[in-house]
Amino acid sequence: MTRTARAAEVAIEVWLPHHCSDPLSVDGIWNLAASFHELHPEYVINIREGDSGTGRRPTLVQYPYPATQQARDMRSESGGPLFVPVHDAIDGRQEILGHPVVTADILAAARAAYSYDGVLLAVPTLISTTLLYANTRLLEAAGVTRLPQTWNEVEGACEAVRGVPGVRHAIAWPNHGEIFQQAVAQAGGLLADHGNGRRGRAEKMLLDSPEMLAFVGWWRRMHRQGRYLYARQDWQDTFTAFAEQEVAFILGSSAEADRLSLAGREHGFEVAAGRMPYSGRFPFAGNSVGGDAIWLTDGLAPAVRDGALAFLQYLMAPEHAARRRTPPAVALDQLAASDRSPAALGALIGEADRIQDTMARAMRDVLLGEEDPAWRFAAANVEAQRLLDEYNERCRAHRA
Repeated sequence: MTRTARAAEVAIEVWLPHHCSDPLSVDGIWNLAASFHELHPEYVINIREGDSGTGRRPTLVQYPYPATQQARDMRSESGGPLFVPVHDAIDGRQEILGHPVVTADILAAARAAYSYDGVLLAVPTLISTTLLYANTRLLEAAGVTRLPQTWNEVEGACEAVRGVPGVRHAIAWPNHGEIFQQAVAQAGGLLADHGNGRRGRAEKMLLDSPEMLAFVGWWRRMHRQGRYLYARQDWQDTFTAFAEQEVAFILGSSAEADRLSLAGREHGFEVAAGRMPYSGRFPFAGNSVGGDAIWLTDGLAPAVRDGALAFLQYLMAPEHAARRRTPPAVALDQLAASDRSPAALGALIGEADRIQDTMARAMRDVLLGEEDPAWRFAAANVEAQRLLDEYNERCRAHRA
């Protein structure tokens, strides 16, 4: 879908993915694009959602966090990087086209997640993390007075909730790669070598690490004991189970807070949000940042580059950012607790989505096929290593 404003001297082409849940995405950004044009009649912001096959060269492109390494590796027709770090393009300026530079005000954990060697690569426009949500009606009926913070506390709370008539299971979360990354990050574990790809290109996958196997083992135990409701890879299945009060707890994105609260009110209960429980066995390192970020194409004409940078500052200005779906306070507290180690910042790896699917398939086999966790995740690591090796080889070939 493309919506193009009337012709102007300088065009800024903005490409957004279909999946964006940020209210400013598409409709909201379109409104800001129109008001930016009123301030700067020489600029027009053209918003494109979804398929980018237009033949036009993008100026700004929004990608989800797992695509960060791919964005770093994309190449232009000349063979150089397709995107330039936003920090480098700003080049120390305090304002651009009269708009104050606000990138220093980005949430510290998000800024660090989208930086490499201290250089901000892209501007995060949607920030999220994984939280624990609870049905307070069921908790009160079970005598649970506070949200659990560790895996052991989750087990105790789940057993109490299962004593409530009509509750068969107690907790659910999707079998999705994001959950694995969060749990391993909390424990200070890495998904790949070279500091999760943050101290050099990731070359070795680490999906069978002690931190990973601790989480997988706990997950399997929760499932075998009937406390965990298997929800496949589907976030919607998890949401529905919670809304219909099949479970008292779920792990979900902080971006879902408003939607979950509304579902609770519609079904006669209140929703409480807390930090994602951690193992307690390993020192807590922090939760990684999810969401999306906007990247700036390199090699633009100066007028186009500065118009794009000014629009990014306009988009991130406090008066506009306040209307964006911001994380709830508990999510901000959780991200602020990060030690910003490579583990907590999340992995920068090629083929991240396919590697996440590899983890999910392995977990399915552990839960439903009764396969040994250590063996199955060692096999998953072999598959992930193949994907990473092939990806890195393609990158080397493109640079040759």
